[in-house]
Amino acid sequence: MTVALVEDNKVNRNTFLQKIDQYADIELILQAMNGHEFLGELKGLPITKLPQVVFMDLEMPEMNGIQAIGIAKSLYPQIQFIVLTVFDDDEKIFEAIKAGASGYLLKHETAEVLHDAITNVLEFGGAPMSPAIARKSLSMLSKSDFIKPSANRINEIDSILTEREKEILQHTISGLDSKRIAEILKISVLTVRKHIANIYEKLHVNSKAQIINLAHKKKWV
Repeated sequence: MTVALVEDNKVNRNTFLQKIDQYADIELILQAMNGHEFLGELKGLPITKLPQVVFMDLEMPEMNGIQAIGIAKSLYPQIQFIVLTVFDDDEKIFEAIKAGASGYLLKHETAEVLHDAITNVLEFGGAPMSPAIARKSLSMLSKSDFIKPSANRINEIDSILTEREKEILQHTISGLDSKRIAEILKISVLTVRKHIANIYEKLHVNSKAQIINLAHKKKWV
């Protein structure tokens, strides 16, 4: 699995490297200190050498992460982007999602979480969102009066998803990961992930971040 890191803070870069160095199946093939440098590095790579997953900081000089994701996603749609952020910049969540980010993780997440994020985005077509970020997202929507139930919206979900899929969807947009959902529903993690893959296909999304965004647009509860 090939990855790239775009981060202007040296300490954060070193911490990230220490985490992914624990896994032999992860290869860091590109580093950049801002979006402008990142796009320049991509230009020099053949298609077969592009990173599969890019971990992107948001606040950087010259070109920030949201701008870089938006441009890179239009040029290299096969690349998956996972934002690495601090909790203070949660107002950027939806901007990053709209730009094309597939996931949104806090910078203090463990090496295991980073590895799972890469695996999930490449094998299951999705990417995780830190539970704290997911809860913050829903809180933001609620305070903005975005989420209001209606018979038509509920019927829309009823006509698309099975009862089990609806259960898993609700847990997912509440910020729970596959392992926790499996514990609650007393099913295997693999089964949960298969249901999530089916949900993504039926709703025409490819990540938890887009599920949150869809809930915002459709006003689902």
